[in-house]
Amino acid sequence: MAFLQNAIVYVVPFLAIITLIITIHELGHFFTARAFGVAIDRFSIGFGRPLAAWRDHSGVEWRLGWLPLGGYVRFAGDENAASVPDSTDLAAMRKEIVAREGVGAERKYLAFKPLWQRALIVMAGPAANFLLSVVLFSIFFAVFGQPMTSRRVDQVIPGGAAAAAGFQSGDVLLSAGSAPIKSFEDLQFYVQYRAGTPIDFTVNRAGRLLRLRAAPRPVDVKSPFGGSQSVGMLGLTAQGGRMQRFGPIAAVAMGAGRTWDVTATTVYYLGRIVSGQVPANQLHSFVGIAHASGAITKQAVAIARGGRVSLLLATTFFLIQLAGFMSVSVGLLNLLPIPVLDGGHLLFYAYEGVVRRPLRASLQAAGYRVGLALLVGLMLFATWNDLQRLRVFHFFGSLFS
Repeated sequence: MAFLQNAIVYVVPFLAIITLIITIHELGHFFTARAFGVAIDRFSIGFGRPLAAWRDHSGVEWRLGWLPLGGYVRFAGDENAASVPDSTDLAAMRKEIVAREGVGAERKYLAFKPLWQRALIVMAGPAANFLLSVVLFSIFFAVFGQPMTSRRVDQVIPGGAAAAAGFQSGDVLLSAGSAPIKSFEDLQFYVQYRAGTPIDFTVNRAGRLLRLRAAPRPVDVKSPFGGSQSVGMLGLTAQGGRMQRFGPIAAVAMGAGRTWDVTATTVYYLGRIVSGQVPANQLHSFVGIAHASGAITKQAVAIARGGRVSLLLATTFFLIQLAGFMSVSVGLLNLLPIPVLDGGHLLFYAYEGVVRRPLRASLQAAGYRVGLALLVGLMLFATWNDLQRLRVFHFFGSLFS
C-alpha cells in the first residue's frame, strides 16, 4: 500500500505535467499548420494503442493513447518526420500525389509549402511552450500573488559575500547586473544561479546611489530533485512581506516577465555548465523531475493536513510553478540545433534558404543518427546524475552487501 501511495504521489503529477506541456507543444504545430492549410492525418495525446479515437469533419484522427507521456501530430505524407525531403524525394512525392489526387493536390502537403510557412510551423511548438509558461505564471500571480518582501536590507550576515562587498543594513536594493530588483525574491532568484560570478549591484543608501560588487558564495541546500545542490548566496536578510495579488493585465505582464527571466537564466546557466563553470551533474532527467513533482505534492499534502489550505489549492500552488519552469525548459530544448528536434528542422530549413534546395537525404539521415545519439547520450547522462543523487545505486548495493 505504501509503495502504491508513493507511486501515485511521484508518477501521477509528473505524467499530468509532462502530458500537458507536450500536448500544448504539439498543438502549436497543429494549429499553425491548420492555419496554412496543411493536411493532417492524426493528433494523438499519449502513445501506443488508442484508448479512444475519432475523426473530425476535416478528416483528422484524434487519439488518446494508453501511455500518457506527451503526444504527437502527424502530417499527411509525413513518412519521415525526422528529416526534410530532398529534391529527388519531392519530385517523386509530387508525381505520386498528382497521380492519386490530381494536379494541385500537392499544395496541401507540408513538404510543398513555402519555406517560411514550414519554418513557422516548426517554431510554433516551442513558441506554444513559452506561451503556456506565460499563461501558467499569469494564473499564479492572479490567483496566489507574489511575496513582496522589502528591498531594504535588514541584516548583513558577518563573513558573507555581501559583508565583504560593503553592504550595510538599511541599503535599498535597486538592481543586480542589468536586472531591476523589485523584491527580495527577485534578488534571490538572480543570485542563486550565479555562484562565484561577480555581480554589480546598485543600492540606495540614505538617498545616495552606490555601486557595489559582490560574488555570491556557493552554499549546498536541499534540492527538490533529490540530494543537494549548490546555489549562490550573498548573506543578506530582509524583513518579511505579504502576498500581493495582481489584476488580469498586471498578472499577464508579471507572467511574461517571469517567463523571460526563467528563459534568460536557464540559457545563462546552461552556458555555465557547457563552459565548465558549473558541474554537469546539475543536469536533470525525467527521473529528477518526477522526484521533484512528488516532493512538491508531498509538501502540499503536509500543508493541507496542517489545516491551512485545501489539498487541491496547495498542490496547485506548487505544481503550477513547476509546470511553468518545465514548459520553458521543453521549449528551449526543442530549439537546440539537433536534427531530431525542432531546432534541427530549422537548421535544415536555414540550409535550404541559403542554397535554394534541401540538403541531400543521405546527409540528413546521417545527421539524424548523430543527433539521436547525442540526445540519447545526454538523457542517459542526466538520468545517471539523478540516480546518483537519489542514491539508488547505494540502495541496491546495500541489498547485496
